[in-house]
Amino acid sequence: MEKTFLITAEAGIHARPATSLVGEANRFNSNLLIKLGDREVNLKSIMGVMSLGINNGSIVKITADGDDAADALDAIGNIIYQLKLGKEYC
Repeated sequence: MEKTFLITAEAGIHARPATSLVGEANRFNSNLLIKLGDREVNLKSIMGVMSLGINNGSIVKITADGDDAADALDAIGNIIYQLKLGKEYC
């Protein structure tokens, strides 16, 4: 399963929101990945997420694979909306 988001936060995904996303991802058993361009990292790794350098205007794809994949994607999407980081992208 996957969802794509357009990052609209002026500062992009910096340390504080990245920590929130990683914390939420770690609540789930599914494997969660975040992809920016041709680079893909584990969404459960703060260093991995920070290494992407996700800026305003970036399009990221989040994929989930596992028994709670749908719930995990919904929860990550909710964090993105709550923190006003971006919106779902078609």
